[in-house]
Order: sequence, then C-alpha cells, then structure tokens
Amino acid sequence: QVQLVESGGGLVQAGDSLRLSCAASGGTFSSYAIGWFRQAPGKERDFVSSINYSGEGTYYTDSVKGRFTISRDNALSTVYLQMNSLRPEDTAVYFCAAGDGLPAPNPLAYDYWGQGTQVTVSS
Repeated sequence: QVQLVESGGGLVQAGDSLRLSCAASGGTFSSYAIGWFRQAPGKERDFVSSINYSGEGTYYTDSVKGRFTISRDNALSTVYLQMNSLRPEDTAVYFCAAGDGLPAPNPLAYDYWGQGTQVTVSS
C-alpha cells in the first residue's frame, strides 16, 4: 500500500511559478510510475504529466509542454512538478498517482492517489 501526499499548491498570479511535491510512503517507491492529474470544477480529471520508475521517461500533455517539468528523487520518495509561466487555465486541484505499470496518461492505470492540492492562478 502506497500513501501519497501532495503539497506546494497555492494562489499565484499569471506568469508565476509553483513547485508541487508528491511524497510517498509505504511500498517500493522506486518501482512505481507517477502521474500528475488535475481537475477543475465541473470537469473531468485530466492528465498533466507522468514519469517512469527511473525518471528517464517523462511525458506531458500538450498544453504544459515547455512550461512544466516533472522529476523524481527516489532516495526521498518524492516526485516534483515544476510549473512555470502559469496561466489562469491551469487552475485546478492537482493530484499525484502511483502505478506499477507504464506512466500512462489514463488515470485508470494508477492504483494509488493523493488527496490533491489546489492551484489557483489569477489573471
């Protein structure tokens, strides 16, 4: 069983940066792919980014490419999402998730989820 806790969200202005963290406990963190998803009010949970178990494979949805960077520190059992040049449309609750398969963009590929952290970007 893996427990995930997100942190780092907040209220920022357009153009600002935030770094989200996803800290894991339990299980073998270094064997899991980690995904970041976001959910705005009234919308579905959408894929943002994912990283494979080693950190050598990273994936992004088109709208965040060039602005967001995912990374992981297996020694600290933590995955980071560096978000630069934030836009109002990035406003959502951000969730991290862990799965023992490929770092897929489908939320069904992940078995464990955190509670989420709110990111609000004002214009």
